[in-house]
Amino acid sequence: MMAISSAELPRKKSLPRSRRFFRLIGSLFDPRAWAHVAKIVNYYNYSHVVPLRSVTFDGERNVSPDAVFQNGERIRIGENARIGSRCHFWAGPAHGRIVIGKHALFGPEVLITAASYRYNDGSPVTEQAMDEADVIVGDDVWVATRAVLLPGTVLGDGTIVGAGAMVRGEFPAMSILAGSPARIVGERRTSGLKN
Repeated sequence: MMAISSAELPRKKSLPRSRRFFRLIGSLFDPRAWAHVAKIVNYYNYSHVVPLRSVTFDGERNVSPDAVFQNGERIRIGENARIGSRCHFWAGPAHGRIVIGKHALFGPEVLITAASYRYNDGSPVTEQAMDEADVIVGDDVWVATRAVLLPGTVLGDGTIVGAGAMVRGEFPAMSILAGSPARIVGERRTSGLKN
């Protein structure tokens, strides 16, 4: 293998300050940028602002401003629950509910869905009917970053779901879950939940 001298290695070129300034001015007058801003505002409105109004909260709201909700009328969030950044809570379009217990904690980018396409019924998959099942999360449950809770999942009180876990099924209280598919890897031991 031939050695490359440090002088031959590619380097990132930095624009001079004057060029960066003119780039900024140009972007302020570019209609495409403003059209994109309008799309972002529209997305934020229909994925966060409007559905959040129909979510039932048992206490005060503790929801990240970039969390996404679908069919909020079928979502109930318990007292003192905390919803992290970029979480997606998708209740079913007809009857699939998401019910979150009190003191639940959701890390960033958690996905909970109460509906799934029937992908074997035809093509394209997006035109197929959906199977729906409630997702129930007990009290004092911690769901770590990028975990996915699929339709029909039931997590008992005090359960911990590890980062990146793919969860489907019913799990008893105080379980520690990890993996894809998730399985019980331990048991939580605590002196109890404070009110």
